[in-house]
Amino acid sequence: MATLVVLGSGIMATALATPFADNGNTVRLVGTHLDREIIDSIQQTGIHPKLGLKVPEGTQAYQLEDADKAFEGVDLVMSGVNSFGVEWAGEQLAGLLRPGMHVIALAKGLRADEDGNFEILPRVLASQVPEELRSQVSWSAIAGPSIAGEVAVRRHTCVTFAGEDRGVLEMWRDLFETDAYHVWLNTDFTGIELMAATKNCYAFGAGFMHGTLQRLKDEGAEFSDSPYVNYNYGAAVFGQASLEMQEWLQLLECDPQTVMGLAGIGDCFVTSMGGRNVKVGTLVGQGMTFSEAKAKMPGVTLEGATCIVVVGQALKRLTERGVVPAEKFPLLRHLYEVVGEDKPVDVPWKKFFGSDGAGR
Repeated sequence: MATLVVLGSGIMATALATPFADNGNTVRLVGTHLDREIIDSIQQTGIHPKLGLKVPEGTQAYQLEDADKAFEGVDLVMSGVNSFGVEWAGEQLAGLLRPGMHVIALAKGLRADEDGNFEILPRVLASQVPEELRSQVSWSAIAGPSIAGEVAVRRHTCVTFAGEDRGVLEMWRDLFETDAYHVWLNTDFTGIELMAATKNCYAFGAGFMHGTLQRLKDEGAEFSDSPYVNYNYGAAVFGQASLEMQEWLQLLECDPQTVMGLAGIGDCFVTSMGGRNVKVGTLVGQGMTFSEAKAKMPGVTLEGATCIVVVGQALKRLTERGVVPAEKFPLLRHLYEVVGEDKPVDVPWKKFFGSDGAGR
């Protein structure tokens, strides 16, 4: 029997206790400073209040000040903190990790330096740990189409575990894989994490499909109440998103086929079906500015929008440096205009599918 200690008790980190526990293992959940009520609820009732479900039998919950107790005698660690807290999580782990431990991360996003060079979040997480210790710990990540509640109630879910050491990934797979939770392995670490981040950007644009249709209905446009519900619009946005995700892989010298798997098109699909990114994109598609739409969702973490700003600003810098031609990534550039510059939605259709004209 293995024990996993999880830093962060959000819905996905907690949901993953289910497949891990189904294999006869145990989980120790450590809440962040923002998770106090969640940990209190689990300690008192066994129920995660945001999931609305009981955690697996034997799961223990710890407040942050008791993290050192939770980490005692444990070699397996999950960082369940979202993209906004990755640096903080790394600082916490710097004082809790020991040589020989294995860390697997959930956060989806990117960081970029002033020249537009990207860094994936597992490496940002690791960078907060002193170099000598960092090199004695393995770093992996989970990506792919996973809705937390579906994982927690054992709906069939297919994911990718990514990292540089296949042997370590095989260990993680053996610990997590069940009859309902299916795991594939990939050592294109940067490529997988790049897909996990950019799909959130493009899922924001998927919301335009719903919002534009609602605006037509509000304006009383002809055929607005017909059964023809803007799928053509959504399919074109999704198609361009898939193309651009492949181009991101090529730009960072990753495997371009990575886009075809779970972390690429698979995760982009499920994220485009609903959730926070799509909801705010829908509001913008209806005619709001991003600032107005964001104000309608107070307290909601918008990782997709944040990633759009990071990637959009980096893309501008890469274009200024001559690394990326100005005609590349028209959809992402427009998403940045909408989110980073509060401009209205005006999808650049004629620039899609081969901006050099080859696709038209």
